[in-house]
Amino acid sequence: MKIICIGRNYAEHAKELGNALPTEPVFFCKPDSALLPKGNPFYIPDWTNDVHYEVELVLRIDRLGKHITEEFAPRYFGSVGLGIDFTARDVQEELKKKGLPWEKAKGFDGAAVISQEFVSIDELPKEQIQFTLAKNGDVVQSGSSADMIFNFNQIVSYVSRFMTLKIGDLIFTGTPSGVGKVNPGDVLTGNLEGRPMFQVKVK
Repeated sequence: MKIICIGRNYAEHAKELGNALPTEPVFFCKPDSALLPKGNPFYIPDWTNDVHYEVELVLRIDRLGKHITEEFAPRYFGSVGLGIDFTARDVQEELKKKGLPWEKAKGFDGAAVISQEFVSIDELPKEQIQFTLAKNGDVVQSGSSADMIFNFNQIVSYVSRFMTLKIGDLIFTGTPSGVGKVNPGDVLTGNLEGRPMFQVKVK
């Protein structure tokens, strides 16, 4: 099982980090060991002082595929979940300055939160899926799939050009603006179209 993450897929988020808008999807991978076990708290690693939350819609691949066209991409996923791509921002910035890969900042243990529930795509508004992340009860991120630079079909098609998508693979589709630091004691709650999807305690 692979965890594939799309970066800079919301214009306002790219701007808030000072990144140029991409002309094609930017993606990287997290190892399966990055998954935070369901119900477990998230522990801030001792080697970073600036971990950020990034809430994202997550696709779960249902069918083996390679070189998938955009037209047929919907056949390869049938549900959408919600997740957090935790990022050690201080470490990431140092790696970017040196032109090095981001894995240390993105792929550490517990850096990928996945909702227990995945919602059938047929139950969700087409291309206008609303989602939020609250920190300690206050909404800090609010997004819509309508604001993605690259939509689900484009993402699935593009990634499948470079690697075979397998059943159970997860694709994080990018985060909207509003990312920020987590601190011990914070509680992060994700909602998808008004449905509670996860709650994570930070330690």
